Amino acid sequence: MAITAHDIETMIRETFPDAMIRVQGDDGAHFAAEVIDESFRGQNRVQQQRAVYAALKGKMDGAQGELHALALTTKAPG
Repeated sequence: MAITAHDIETMIRETFPDAMIRVQGDDGAHFAAEVIDESFRGQNRVQQQRAVYAALKGKMDGAQGELHALALTTKAPG
């Protein structure tokens, strides 16, 4: 079963319940996500993105991952 933008948002929201999350994409494999969360304050972009990838619980891991591409933008609120 293909993963959906809603599935991705739900997984991210479990780790970042108060974040502003926007996920786009409709081909079941390639998506773009923006995650804005206070917990990112003081972290560099790599740390922020690693936290989001961890929230995806292995859905991007290896050739068998359900999610093949995720263009990710992360930041603390302005």
